[in-house]
Amino acid sequence: MSLLFIFDMDDVLYDYDWGVRMAGLTELTGHDLDELRRRWWNDTGEWAAEAGHYPTADDYLSAVREALDFDIDEDEWVRIRGGAMTPFEGSLAAVRRATELGQVTLLTNNGPLVSKHLRTLAPELVEIFGDHLFTSSDYGARKPNPEVFERVLEAYGVRASDAFFADDLRINVEGARSVGITAHLFREPEGLLAAIEEFAASRSTV
Repeated sequence: MSLLFIFDMDDVLYDYDWGVRMAGLTELTGHDLDELRRRWWNDTGEWAAEAGHYPTADDYLSAVREALDFDIDEDEWVRIRGGAMTPFEGSLAAVRRATELGQVTLLTNNGPLVSKHLRTLAPELVEIFGDHLFTSSDYGARKPNPEVFERVLEAYGVRASDAFFADDLRINVEGARSVGITAHLFREPEGLLAAIEEFAASRSTV
């Protein structure tokens, strides 16, 4: 029996301050938050990108540039994104424990440009996850759509009953549970570690 531990990134493994990111983009582009939302951070922009609408990072960046009417530099985009992220050391320790119990993988609602630069944006994850750093766009669907969870299970050849998922949003947790995955609503690293241990113990008796 092989266990799979699936983790969200933003606000689970990292403190992600979306407001800081938007402030950086406002300073760069001149668009205020409402305008950024209207132009890109909506169902047909960023959320569509997270669901795999843009096949490549170049496609994504081209669409962002067009929507914002600004020739945003790729490195600057990465810098602003990374500047809004601070690692939760306790959560990283919990994931390290999960590596002793099974396979770990990342599933974060993000588009192909984040996928391309994950190792730069989240360097602390590289030694823990190795090559198992993925965004929702890599699977062509975004949380909480049950389809994205089914595709992760298929990719790893793991039954839902042998999979654990942690996310800070209840709707995403419910999406995972809908396909039979044991899901934990993240609130603090101590609770995450306890949930990992409890899940592993429950599967060891099956």
